[in-house]
Amino acid sequence: MDATEELAVLCRQVRSRSAEHKISMSAVMAVGAFGQAVGILRQEVDSMVRIMYLLSITDPVLRENLITTFVSGGTMRRGNGQRVTDREMVDLGQTLHGWTKSVYQFGCSFIHLSSFHDWSDRNPLDQIPDEERRQILTHMRYYHGGPAEEHPTFHEFATYLPRVLDKIAGNLECYVETLEKGEVLS
Repeated sequence: MDATEELAVLCRQVRSRSAEHKISMSAVMAVGAFGQAVGILRQEVDSMVRIMYLLSITDPVLRENLITTFVSGGTMRRGNGQRVTDREMVDLGQTLHGWTKSVYQFGCSFIHLSSFHDWSDRNPLDQIPDEERRQILTHMRYYHGGPAEEHPTFHEFATYLPRVLDKIAGNLECYVETLEKGEVLS
């Protein structure tokens, strides 16, 4: 495959994953599997930070090499051979979107087995530091209209997760289009 084909494959993969997330979100919300809904958000953020990282690469040869590696299932590495870490990509995302790190970290607690999986009996929002909870709720209210309660239950909080996915997916699609145009983040 040449670089143009590899880029097309990457963009197709990202869009397919995002479309699957939307289907999955509807299904898990319908059955009340709210922990899985948060995990879906975390996966969508994972796609977004990877595409944003690629957009931050100004060297076209390095970007092509990273895309080739990604499409072939390899580990993304910088020009010096060092592995590109999730933390690095999330930190970049955080500089562009003040909510990226919160969604990623909160989502990790649902990807990995944690006390958050006991959400039907213990509210995960009560298990995070007050400042982090305030930040998450502030973002939720600003971007998604709620929850309005000062101390929402996880069920009340979860009803907004499909809106969160739509927001992340919309941002991701814009980034994919920017990548297809060969542009860089400015």
